[in-house]
Amino acid sequence: MNKESIWSGLQRVGTGQLKAPLDLQKEDIHYYEITDSTNTRAWETWGQSTGNGALFVADDQSHGKGRRGRNWVNSPGCNLCFSLALPPVATVEAVSMVTLVMALSVAKAVEAMTGMACGIKWPNDILIQGRKVCGILTELKMTGSHMECLIIGVGINVKSQPLPEELRQKAGALETLGGKEVSREALLAEILATFQEDYRCFLDKSDLSDLQQEYQNRLLNQDKPVRVLEPAGAYEGIARGITSRGELLVERDDGSMEQVYAGEVSVRGPEGYI
Repeated sequence: MNKESIWSGLQRVGTGQLKAPLDLQKEDIHYYEITDSTNTRAWETWGQSTGNGALFVADDQSHGKGRRGRNWVNSPGCNLCFSLALPPVATVEAVSMVTLVMALSVAKAVEAMTGMACGIKWPNDILIQGRKVCGILTELKMTGSHMECLIIGVGINVKSQPLPEELRQKAGALETLGGKEVSREALLAEILATFQEDYRCFLDKSDLSDLQQEYQNRLLNQDKPVRVLEPAGAYEGIARGITSRGELLVERDDGSMEQVYAGEVSVRGPEGYI
């Protein structure tokens, strides 16, 4: 993988370059054989793009970022690791919705590339055959009260790699699960082309109403027991889908319905991860 192969992959999608709302040009692509984190590179480099966004791709990351301060495990040549930097959305609350948009886009792109069905563990983990293959971290860069840019980091396990003991029963790789080779450049192009359309739908309505059903069709939590871990305490219930703003609907034992905001809590199955 290199900058030329990434650009060639993008040119094979659609009209040859991504149009609004992404507007990526060749000079907006930043490629690193190794870096600490593509999200960090996007954070530091934002403002130098020629259009409405910039793409940061790494063959290897030494300090890949996961949710809640976790590290994303990466080995050279095994993962697709990239961050997309975009102009900020209208409100801080909309950031969590963009995370769900990217999760849906990744799921659809992986399905198109591999033929394997993808499930989404709310809000943004992609699972195939019960194994996590993708994590997404969305960050908002702010200066005081001014929103500078939105950064969406994506890590996808493409090839098998050594994993810590605690991840071996949870994580999977596309090539291992599907039994065939997957081009990282082609997968990246497919994801960005899909995200371009899904993100446009989101911006048109400022919510997920046009994407809600597609997302729910892949929602692994749907009608399943969940345990919601909030700062104020934990409770259990049954997940009943998402709202048009991406909140998870959780029905409690007394029949009341909670709307769980992605930025505030962690959701697990009663017995573990899902």
